[in-house]
Amino acid sequence: MDTPVKEYLLEVENLSVRRGDRWVVENVSFTLAANTNMAIIGPNGAGKSSLIQAILGIIPYQQGRVTLLGYGMSCRRTLPYVRQQVAYLPQNFQCDPRIPITVAEFVGLGWGQPRWQWPWQYQRQRDRAIWESLQRLNLEHLAAQPMSSLSGGETKRVLLAYCLVQPRRLLILDEAAAGLDCQGEQQFYDLLQILKVSEGWGILQISHHLERVRATCDQVLYLDRSVQGLGTPEWVLQQFAA
Repeated sequence: MDTPVKEYLLEVENLSVRRGDRWVVENVSFTLAANTNMAIIGPNGAGKSSLIQAILGIIPYQQGRVTLLGYGMSCRRTLPYVRQQVAYLPQNFQCDPRIPITVAEFVGLGWGQPRWQWPWQYQRQRDRAIWESLQRLNLEHLAAQPMSSLSGGETKRVLLAYCLVQPRRLLILDEAAAGLDCQGEQQFYDLLQILKVSEGWGILQISHHLERVRATCDQVLYLDRSVQGLGTPEWVLQQFAA
């Protein structure tokens, strides 16, 4: 029987990023399959955030290639389609209290631009998607609350609801659980696991919490400007984080 071919949501080939007069990421290559949770770990200043930002197109890269969902990031025609299916959670997210936006309104921003349909159809589908997303994360009671009034844990869950409001395939996190207490962090990682299984998400996350990585991730990439190790959490943590 033939072995099923893996579907790679993300392929990074020989990626190098220069900031100022120095290379902060050098010749990084790896792949990420669907329904896989991969952590990027490494010392401070190792280039982890620069790598993530280059993959997302936030900063330019000078060498290499990034392929998302089978499309090169240089293909302008398909870039909007690709970006709709990739969600990004930054390390720090703060909502300006001067902006009167509710939780439901914020989650609705993840629905994107109107489809080619009658306005009433679009609005009905959008409202249903917002409510279903809030229900999935037990946030219905916060729908009318201002974003600026939420606790750190509530904000993280709302960000996940924003990601969930339309079908996505890849979730990228830069220390997204930072600032949560132990209980909030556990709940956040539990939600990630549930969503990975139920939605088939590929997850790429930067993390410094090695025990969470060991318990929840499928693969670990140890980065110190270049890839020093890539494999199972047990192997990588034994080699580089003992």
